[in-house]
Amino acid sequence: MQAVLIGGIATACLVAGLFFFRYWRSSGDRFFLFFALSFWIEGAQRFVVFQIVGNDEASPFYYLPRLIAYGLIIVAIIDKNRSSRRSPPPPPPAREP
Repeated sequence: MQAVLIGGIATACLVAGLFFFRYWRSSGDRFFLFFALSFWIEGAQRFVVFQIVGNDEASPFYYLPRLIAYGLIIVAIIDKNRSSRRSPPPPPPAREP
């Protein structure tokens, strides 16, 4: 039963990564690319580590891919906030007399 749940979570992560990848392709914003990569790493981690390590959560191989995936999310948020500060504010609308 646990293998089915892990497979479902891995599939959901991979599908979420596809959605973010589609948004990245349409907008070109790196924020969505980082999120897509993060979800793909998380989905692959769920599948591969369960096949290799099993359900042993004490193994460091269990948490290293998660650390990388969550680090990508943090990098995406920081990158998005810094890029919005660098762009100049839009000019005020022109007033008609």
